[in-house]
Amino acid sequence: MQKILMALTNLLFSAWVIVTFVSNVEAQETCSRSAIINYQEILIDTNSTQKGEGLRFYLEKDPTAIKYLDKYQEGAQIKWANIVMGTTGSLLTIGGLLVGGDSDDKKAMIIGGVSLLIVNYLTAQTSYFGNERNLEKAIREYNYRNSPPIYYSPENTKKFKESPTQSRDWPLLYLNIARSF
Repeated sequence: MQKILMALTNLLFSAWVIVTFVSNVEAQETCSRSAIINYQEILIDTNSTQKGEGLRFYLEKDPTAIKYLDKYQEGAQIKWANIVMGTTGSLLTIGGLLVGGDSDDKKAMIIGGVSLLIVNYLTAQTSYFGNERNLEKAIREYNYRNSPPIYYSPENTKKFKESPTQSRDWPLLYLNIARSF
């Protein structure tokens, strides 16, 4: 039983490392997101601290659009709850692996840590996708009342350049957790 639990733990830890690495690679690519305005490619994320700042010049023309952009930028800030949950889950998992023997405490620590990491990942991704909708709403509101229109596809910029009228399919599963302190 212990060998199966260790193999499962190693598999989950390896999957977590791979997912973390892929997420970091994806996060580094966000600075290359672009929109097309007047047949010119505009960088959406001009620096790493303020996402969406490249569109501010255009979106300032519309008060509703700029509100959505500000909401998007607030949502893109670091969330301490995710940091605490991720650190706690990692420490529980590592602590469970370091505890000797085949005790119930060891199993509880490993299962609790991995569960906490999974919940943290789901909440972070849900928050990310929900926040991306604020950027899309800002662009949509601007396009309703202003010109030149902004063409933007969060899915794939290269594919979007070939067909700027394509629509975005959002994931169908979200985990919504409301916290209050």
